[in-house]
Amino acid sequence: MKKVIAVIDIGKTNKKIFLFDESFEVVYENYIQFEEVADDDGFPCDDLDAIEKWILSEIHKIQVGGHYKIKAINFSTHGASLVYLDKNGKRLTPLYNYLKPLDLADYNYLYEANGGVAEFSRKTASPAYGMLNVGLQMLWLKNKKPSVWKNVASILHYPQYLSYLFTKEITADFTSLGAHTAIWDFDNMRYHTWLKEEGIVLPEPCNGKEAIMAQVNGEAIAVGSGLHDSSSSLIPMLESSGDEDFVLLSTGTWIITMNPFSKETLTAHQLKNNCLCFMTPSRQQVKSSMQFLGHVHEINTKAFCTHFDLPENYFLNVALDKRLFKDIIGEAKRVFFPNNVPNDYMADLDQLKHYDNFESAYHQLIYEISHFVYEGIQLILDSDSDLKKVFVTGGFNKNDIFIENLTQMMPEQKIEFPTIKNASALGATLLMKRYL
Repeated sequence: MKKVIAVIDIGKTNKKIFLFDESFEVVYENYIQFEEVADDDGFPCDDLDAIEKWILSEIHKIQVGGHYKIKAINFSTHGASLVYLDKNGKRLTPLYNYLKPLDLADYNYLYEANGGVAEFSRKTASPAYGMLNVGLQMLWLKNKKPSVWKNVASILHYPQYLSYLFTKEITADFTSLGAHTAIWDFDNMRYHTWLKEEGIVLPEPCNGKEAIMAQVNGEAIAVGSGLHDSSSSLIPMLESSGDEDFVLLSTGTWIITMNPFSKETLTAHQLKNNCLCFMTPSRQQVKSSMQFLGHVHEINTKAFCTHFDLPENYFLNVALDKRLFKDIIGEAKRVFFPNNVPNDYMADLDQLKHYDNFESAYHQLIYEISHFVYEGIQLILDSDSDLKKVFVTGGFNKNDIFIENLTQMMPEQKIEFPTIKNASALGATLLMKRYL
C-alpha cells in the first residue's frame, strides 16, 4: 500500500480531503458541500455534526480501502471559529458563524480597559472586526449565554477541534491564535492579559510539526494539531524560496498581501489602513494587508457593463491594450476613486461619461485597483526591506492588465506565479512530513 498523509481542508464553501504521497503529490481527493443549518439564535452556521461524520467516514473508508496507508493526518480550516467543550469533552454550542452580528459597543469596556480601540487593536494586531475577533466571540458567549458559559471547560479553534476528534487532546496553535483573534499580545508574543482577568484559560500553543500518536480505527496514526488556512498556504513558498524575501499576494474577493519577513511591530498607521498580523506555525509574525478589492472589481465591472450595454462578464474578453496602458500609467490619475474606496465600494460612475468604450474605462479601473494593491504592499514592508519577489495567486494572476500595472509599479521586484495547487492543504502536509 502507498504511504500517505491525509489532510482535511475546510473552507466556508467546500470541505475537502486530500491524500499526499511521499513526493507530496495528490494521489486522491474528494470534496463535499453542506447546506447550512440554523444556530440556537436562528442565524445560519455550518452543520458541524454533518462535517464531523463526513470526516470520520472518509478516513475510515480510506483505511479499509486497501490502497493507501495513512501515516499522518492534519487539518487546515478557515479562522474565526471556535468550539466549546464541557468537562466530559462534549460540544456545547453550534459552530457560530463569524458573520453573525455583534454590537461592538457592548465591548467598549474591553477596549477602554486596555488603552482604547487603537492601542488594543495594535497590540493584538486585530482590527475591531466583531465576531471575526474570536476573543469577542468568547465574551459574547460569556455575557449573552451565561447558562452555557458556566459549563465551558475547554475552548478550541476549529482546526484543533478536528484534531481533537481523533486524539481527544486539548491543543492550540500559533497560526489560529494570530488570525485577528484579539487574544494574542504581539508585543510580548503571548496570550493577552485580558483573558486571565476574564477568567478565560486557553491551552498553550504547541509546535505545529509535533503530532500526537493516536489509535484511529485500530491503527496508530500521527495526528497534527491543525492550522489556519491562510498561514498554511505560506508554508510551501517559505520552504521553496531560499533566502530571498517575498510577499504573497492572494487574490480573490479579498486581496491579502502577506509578508512573513517583517520584523517591525505593527504600527497604528498600518492598523488604520487595514493591516494586521498572522503567525506562522513557528510563532513568526506575518505582516499582512487586507483589501476588499476583488469585491470592488466585481461590482464595478458589472456597473460598467450595464453602462455600455454589455454582458456581465465582458471584462474576461478584454486584453491588455499597450497604448491605452501607457497613457493611463503616464497620467497616473485616480478617476473613479479620487480619494479612497468608499464604504459602498462603488466607483464614481459619473466619470463613465468621459469614456467612449468599456475597454478604456476598464483599463483605468484596473490601474486604480493595482495602485491600491501596490500601496498595500508598501505598507507592510519594513524600512530595511530587501524585497525580491511578489508571488501572485488567485484570479487576478490571470488578468494581464493588473499584472502589467504591478510590474511597472515594482520594477525592482520579480512578479511570479506559483504553480502550487491546494497550497493550504500542502502546507498542512509539509508539517507532517517527518511521519511519512
